Amino acid sequence: MNFALILFCLLLVSGAIWCADVFVFKKRRAPDAKDPWWVEYGASFFPVILLVFVLRSFIVEPFKIPSGSMIPTLQIGDFILVNKFTYGIRLPVINKKILSINEPKRGDVMVFRYPEDPSMDYIKRVVGIPGDKVSYQNKRLSINGQPVETRKMEDYLHPERLYYSKQFVEKQEGKDYRTLNDDDAPAYIPDPSRFPLRENCFYNHAGVSCTVPAGHYFMMGDNRDNSRDSRFWGFVPEENIVGKAFFVWLNFGDMKRIGAFH
Repeated sequence: MNFALILFCLLLVSGAIWCADVFVFKKRRAPDAKDPWWVEYGASFFPVILLVFVLRSFIVEPFKIPSGSMIPTLQIGDFILVNKFTYGIRLPVINKKILSINEPKRGDVMVFRYPEDPSMDYIKRVVGIPGDKVSYQNKRLSINGQPVETRKMEDYLHPERLYYSKQFVEKQEGKDYRTLNDDDAPAYIPDPSRFPLRENCFYNHAGVSCTVPAGHYFMMGDNRDNSRDSRFWGFVPEENIVGKAFFVWLNFGDMKRIGAFH
């Protein structure tokens, strides 16, 4: 469901009713006549819909985390906010950039339209920007031939399933973030898709190495062995970017999770 399109259509309808009443119908009604029900409702909803449309399209948009691919940074059920202007101003519905502000950086948590089905929104971490050579071999990340700074932490306990994953802290662009690996998961990438520009990637028994093409980004989930990401379905085009995730505003199961993240 394209909520942005639905909201845009509601805005047009309610706005047309409001304009028609202000400039046409109100002048024809008797001064003490009651507004028709359709005018009353349309005119009442128009400013509310306009405010929601502007906030959601250009400032901030809420999302809910549906899967565990970003554990431990984000948990299933987290309600998050996404900054819509950090990476530039885009026209709603068609998502065309009209004003550039900043470019995504390595380590950013980004929401984007899933390349294989743009009607779906995905959230992953940016690990490679245009021109980077990203290598994920034997579960260790390297960028442009340099291993990403990594340190080991105590194992992470998954509370719902009661098992442990190896936990690490990686550092990119001055950002520290935690990642997980499972000892029993293979290092190779099983069954990657035949995605566009796959010739930029080389797969072997130890993982994958890719050169990120211009205008694209390489994304990975923090829960490395439980995330389908650019290792499987390829690069994210710049035009698919939605915004930068930055804040958990609600989690019904754990209110302590409310706050900023990176």
